[in-house]
Amino acid sequence: MIQSSPEGAPTRQAPAEAGLHARVLDHVGTAICNGEVAAGSVLSIDDLVDRYQVSRSVIREVLRVLASMGLVETRRRVGIMIRPARAWKVFDPQVIRWRLASNGRMAQMRSITELRTAIEPHAAWLAAERIDDEEASELVGLAAKLWAAGKAGDEARFLSLDIDFHRRVLNASGNEMFAELQLIVAEVLAGRHHYHLMPHYPDERALRLHSDVAQAIQRRDGERAMRAMVEIMEQGFAEMKSMWARSTEPGGA
Repeated sequence: MIQSSPEGAPTRQAPAEAGLHARVLDHVGTAICNGEVAAGSVLSIDDLVDRYQVSRSVIREVLRVLASMGLVETRRRVGIMIRPARAWKVFDPQVIRWRLASNGRMAQMRSITELRTAIEPHAAWLAAERIDDEEASELVGLAAKLWAAGKAGDEARFLSLDIDFHRRVLNASGNEMFAELQLIVAEVLAGRHHYHLMPHYPDERALRLHSDVAQAIQRRDGERAMRAMVEIMEQGFAEMKSMWARSTEPGGA
């Protein structure tokens, strides 16, 4: 069940209203993705107004956003119904964030890791053909900064640089469909750090492989760039597999 919010009613100020909307949206979205509200359950606007002590307009906007993500739908003479997970827009970054916060975290990690393994190596191959010289030099410099942050154990800086590195490779592919995946990659990388699913000091081989990808792209060696990115994905996949195995053991996450 969705638990009541401890916070009070909103003021009439627009920023406060927006803040309440974001809080309620996050709370209800997380509860749905965590299975606290089962598929087929019906939500009442009046109940949500009472539970969160917010206006009907805030609840309506929350439900509108959830409907746009496929989490709920309005049915005549029934109300607001929770939709099954197969109906959710699983590429929506906020849905991904809520699923990472749920009991299904490892399944979400697995599906995105599999997606990245299929896409990012080919993106690196395309980037070697399409990137301009300045962008290629910047990517090599970024890989060097990533190495330094990893060796120093600076997790916050490493995360920021890692997200930027993969964003640049996807953008440099010149494929707008690949580039659109950067938000998904950012969410899963941030999720791994937030839920302590990354080592404090990244594996040295992973750091080297990022440099290999950047240098191969700069040399226009698409095959090498693709192979190095495959190795990055394989290493990440292997790390995740060990976590999935632990999560199924007694007492696992």
